[in-house]
Amino acid sequence: MLPWAAHAKEEEAFPKGTAEHCIFIWLGGGACHVDTWDPKIRGDAKLKKPGSDYAAIETAVPGVRVCEHLKQSARVMESMALLRTLNHNVVDEHAAATNRLHTGRATSGTIVYPSIGSIVAHERGKLAAGVPAYVVIGYPNLTRGPGFLGAQHSYIYLTDTESGPEGLTRPKDIATARQSERDRLLSELRRRYLAANPTDTTLADYDAAMNEAQVLASGEFIDAFRLAREPAALRNRYGDEFGQRCLLARRLVQRGVRFIEVSFNLNFINGTGWDTHNQGQANQHILIQQLDAALATLIADLKEHKLIERTLIVVATEFGRPPEFDGGGGRGHYSKAFSIVLAGGGLRNGRAVGVTDELGKVILENPISVPDLHATIHCALGINPAKTLKAGDRPVPITDMGKPVKELFA
Repeated sequence: MLPWAAHAKEEEAFPKGTAEHCIFIWLGGGACHVDTWDPKIRGDAKLKKPGSDYAAIETAVPGVRVCEHLKQSARVMESMALLRTLNHNVVDEHAAATNRLHTGRATSGTIVYPSIGSIVAHERGKLAAGVPAYVVIGYPNLTRGPGFLGAQHSYIYLTDTESGPEGLTRPKDIATARQSERDRLLSELRRRYLAANPTDTTLADYDAAMNEAQVLASGEFIDAFRLAREPAALRNRYGDEFGQRCLLARRLVQRGVRFIEVSFNLNFINGTGWDTHNQGQANQHILIQQLDAALATLIADLKEHKLIERTLIVVATEFGRPPEFDGGGGRGHYSKAFSIVLAGGGLRNGRAVGVTDELGKVILENPISVPDLHATIHCALGINPAKTLKAGDRPVPITDMGKPVKELFA
């Protein structure tokens, strides 16, 4: 019985942060760690000299340096933790690596694993009535889904920060009276169908989803999308579309959404987004500057609203990029070492965890796996990373033997 007793003790005791919400900023495409959070010796794309493309600057935390285009983030580094030694063994391909970062596991042919957003929604539930537990500000994707947890733990998604999710609002040419008549007719059809098919649960599930949508369309959730109510100066500090998404995330947190993924992989700035092959590298600094402004403003804004200790910010990407430049002056893919950023959430921030070599290719100290990252996020949100879920009759641990980064907890 001793092994079982030890396991029970492990499940009972785990480090905890103070977060009730998570804003998960996704830099889809593979953000280069040596050009952002883990600067190294200077390289030169034209000379094909490996290294960072930008100079490094000091931050508010002595000994922790970042890229010169992260000036605003550098000033609030005491609220941030840089995890510089993330790594995984997935082939350096976007879809597989994105799945690994979101689910913490390799793709399986026998089971669809839930995303971390769906696990948080499942474990913590809604914080308030009339809002969803999980929102994706970006395009829908299977890797963000609920897997075996079921559709009730999936997400609401949107791509337009001003109008909100598609399909929640009634078309303008449908008057209230006409909608009421439609609802009456639909109710009668449902009643007749259920009377003839009393064991069919499909319609009941559909009704539950429709009722949820009607609640979301008329309350605090829809009110969150009225960004024009925020001071113009604040909106300007957040920046363009990505910044407005971060502002919306703060407004969703205020209304009780548990997990918000904010996608930032727009291609129109440098033609490639964060996937900086070839000439995409030339304008990468614009993306970094936009990330810097939005992230630093989000941290300050959450502090202003006394939400920073209750909100964990995660800045994640599927892999890093090597210090070498390719034939077109850009960089390839690199999953053996890269950086993830955490902020807020009641963690012991103001530090960098892990050390890579002079080029950012080899991990020298404190490697952090993707399951370790997931365990850290779960602990920050008060979720036991050793808990076991059920996929039918099959037990599935929340993380794939992940251990939280101990330096971040008291």
